[in-house]
Amino acid sequence: MTPDLFGRHRAVLPDWLALYYEDPLEITHGEGRHVWDAAGNKYLDFFGGILTTMTAHALPEVAKAVGEQAGRILHSSTLYLNRPMVELAERVACLSGIPDARVFFTTSGTEANDTALLLATAYRRSNTILAMRNSYHGRSFSAVGVTGNRGWSPTSLSPLQTLYVHGGVRTRGPYAHLDDREFTDACVDDLKDLLGHTRAPAALIAEPVQGVGGFTSPPDGLYAAFREVLHERDILWIADEVQTGWGRTGEHFWGWQAHGQNGPPDIVTFAKGIGNGMSVGGVVARAEIMNCLDSNSISTFGGTQVTMAAGLANLAYLLEHDLQGNARRVGGLLLERLRAVAARVPHVREVRGRGLMIGVELTRPGTEEAAPEAASAVLEEARAGGLLIGKGGGHDTSALRIAPPMSLTVAEAEEGAAILERALRSV
Repeated sequence: MTPDLFGRHRAVLPDWLALYYEDPLEITHGEGRHVWDAAGNKYLDFFGGILTTMTAHALPEVAKAVGEQAGRILHSSTLYLNRPMVELAERVACLSGIPDARVFFTTSGTEANDTALLLATAYRRSNTILAMRNSYHGRSFSAVGVTGNRGWSPTSLSPLQTLYVHGGVRTRGPYAHLDDREFTDACVDDLKDLLGHTRAPAALIAEPVQGVGGFTSPPDGLYAAFREVLHERDILWIADEVQTGWGRTGEHFWGWQAHGQNGPPDIVTFAKGIGNGMSVGGVVARAEIMNCLDSNSISTFGGTQVTMAAGLANLAYLLEHDLQGNARRVGGLLLERLRAVAARVPHVREVRGRGLMIGVELTRPGTEEAAPEAASAVLEEARAGGLLIGKGGGHDTSALRIAPPMSLTVAEAEEGAAILERALRSV
């Protein structure tokens, strides 16, 4: 990136607006699973604009749909009938698994989660929310208030009373030594004990796989066990699928389906990948919950025609080309390849994930102590080798986040794994 642009960025944008790399990168264009910077360097993209470029960069089907819609009308607000919005809502409602579903579109995952919290608290007449430790749900005032990751929660002030539950991180914490069944039982007992000390919460909000938290997840079935406890007390379950939805985990179309033995969540939020770069988020809920608000509301930019056209084209491509199956197959190969690499690198504590959502946690060799400086060094080395990845984890950000577009090929997975191996060995 040119120093001039970096200086201009720092002069007019907030100090807390994070940039990757010591020499920040300006991405100018992309194609498929690759992007190019302002200097003409080519990179294999294993982060997809934070899991947002879900299918591919410059996907012709999406570009064509956006261009054609832009040539007709870009925007009219929700005050008018909107055919692309209705069509995408119909598809999402059908895919959600929620009976009698209603869909409300927003412009981001943060706004989607904010809306879900509004619906839950209004429906249950309670401002108490259960959330998971190490979680992340966005940067709005209410979303920050239910974020359990210290590094992304800048204030303790909140319109909500939030109580944090065990279970989102399988291999750390007081129950890490237990087997999966014992771990789940202990977390359920903890939840029951917590509920015995508070007034009835409105909802539990949880990511099936914690994104910013470093792609951590509980044993399959934990949220199903939670659901039994919640259902007995009329507490809603909100599944934050902003990063896990649309088949990215490979095994399931939605992350909650790994925990769906007792039926779907009451509310599902989504964003990121559905727009393939366009600003699309949304909430799906049962009609009685979605319709519980007793005042008028609109969305100026949620569901605007051009973003809905992109979402429809992108979703059609994903389903027609079975990108969920590709995430399962290619993601499984990549996961095993990285685990083989990790076995030879002392800094790597764990390689985890499913589908094309993989976390590599780094620690100081021979200890359980996080190594954020090692994560930063690997990020830099990977870029030097032509690979873009992300970071995450608890407040120490010592996990590498790997989430390529879901059309990733086997050859590209091998190429990326080889670059990452060299970067890990360099540390």
